Amino acid sequence: MKIWASEHVFNHPWETVTKAAMQKYPNPMNPSVIGVDVLDRSIDKEGRLHSKRLLGTDWGLPSIVKAIIGNTRTCTYVQEKSVVDPMEKIFELQSSNITFTNLVSVDEKLTYKPHPEDKEKTILTQEAIISVKGVSLSSYLEGVLANTMSANAGKGREALEWVIRRLNAEIEELAASARGTLRTPMAAAVAED
Repeated sequence: MKIWASEHVFNHPWETVTKAAMQKYPNPMNPSVIGVDVLDRSIDKEGRLHSKRLLGTDWGLPSIVKAIIGNTRTCTYVQEKSVVDPMEKIFELQSSNITFTNLVSVDEKLTYKPHPEDKEKTILTQEAIISVKGVSLSSYLEGVLANTMSANAGKGREALEWVIRRLNAEIEELAASARGTLRTPMAAAVAED
């Protein structure tokens, strides 16, 4: 078993980062995520949003890993459960693979909270437990997977920044469109005088 952990500070408020995280896929930084299906979504009595999603991924395993585990299939599925608590400003996301569970289990938890010293920033804490079972060199494979997770975490942070930029551009475009719509009647009224 290998434990991997990471912490990152986003220079954006919690609300912005949470919106982006909910819309993270698809993105050009994580092309291995080939599909996201919402299986269930509900709001509980405390106003928390609960979501259950299925992510389809196609991650190319290194040939040595394929040889060790004896499988060439690279399409895998991940179950993701999340809770957004807007009152406490906590977004928790837990994911685990549901493919290859007899060989590999990866249980990941992400927590997004406002930075305690600067509410315009958000802290992301990531932790994962990686276990490879029933194959030789399991410790080596756990290390390979931990390194892959670390690289993918960086890509995931880049993806969130990309989504935030995209959302901000959409907001600016809508605002410009609304301003243009509002100016037209006013410009016509001024022109009539």
